[in-house]
Amino acid sequence: MTGFELYLKRNARTVDEYLATFFSDGVHEDMRRYLYDPLRAFSDNAGKRHRPLICLLACEAVGGDPAKAWPAAAAIEHFHTAALIHDDIEDSSLTRRDEPCMHVTEGVGLAINAGDLALALVCGTVVDDPGLDDSTKLRVLSELVSMTTRTIEGQALDIGWARDDRFDLSVDDYLVMANHKTAFYSGGVPLAVGAIVGGGTDEQIDALRRFGMAAGLAFQIQDDVLNLIGTKEATKKDFRSDLTEGKRTLVAIHALQHSPHRSRLLELLSSRTTDLGRLDEAVGIMREAGSVDYANDYARSLVLDAKRALEDALPRSKARDLLLSMADFFIKRAS
Repeated sequence: MTGFELYLKRNARTVDEYLATFFSDGVHEDMRRYLYDPLRAFSDNAGKRHRPLICLLACEAVGGDPAKAWPAAAAIEHFHTAALIHDDIEDSSLTRRDEPCMHVTEGVGLAINAGDLALALVCGTVVDDPGLDDSTKLRVLSELVSMTTRTIEGQALDIGWARDDRFDLSVDDYLVMANHKTAFYSGGVPLAVGAIVGGGTDEQIDALRRFGMAAGLAFQIQDDVLNLIGTKEATKKDFRSDLTEGKRTLVAIHALQHSPHRSRLLELLSSRTTDLGRLDEAVGIMREAGSVDYANDYARSLVLDAKRALEDALPRSKARDLLLSMADFFIKRAS
């Protein structure tokens, strides 16, 4: 287990407890039933909380006090919560982290409303932060507004390509979509915001942003690969759901460009099939085209280059070393 994995494991619960403080019970008991309780339950079914935790690390890495970055870090995780709730509706997904999606248990209307509250908390959390001066708040808010816009742009490409059955896409098209949809809010902005709160120089902020963008993109590529071939993922209900949903992943786009069985793969990806045999066939075509290896190599190259750049940009510290270990974690996921 890498140092970064240990850091996540040791600190995720503290983030959970802090985030729970934002889910007010409201002024009417039914607000709990229809809004705050479902949102709290969704948040409790959390991932590794890497976004807020790397925000804290970035603050510390530039010499700041990570305690000052907690509200800004929470704001980014509130956005993640909203994005997942709305994404599940847009993709007609049924499960999230092995639990029924909120729109399945509560209905589409209440799920949209809960996601909207999480979105409101993004900027509200920073505005209400007593620990930041107004100038810093404006810088952080500008980052969060840009992050939100970029993510929505990426989501538009993802949804639009699926709606219009678009498979005439290049690797560059995928990279634009994935950078916008994932890398800004999963890597680039959390690190930039942490560095801003920590009083980092423009050069340090830029270096951390670039490192986060590369790591966020690599993380998305690896998630796509693991959805197809991950051994742990094979036991989950949403294993190979990217194929069923016809997702435009780096693996799929590369295979469509290089496989001699392009027409058959296109047929399988367009069919929205849940048949295990047909899904196995699609993965086999992708493997034969070298597309899984291509995606793994691309992600590995991204994080190795980003790691070297960050080593040059920041003085050595425990926080910097943990961020570098994040790159090692991504390489481990790729192997």
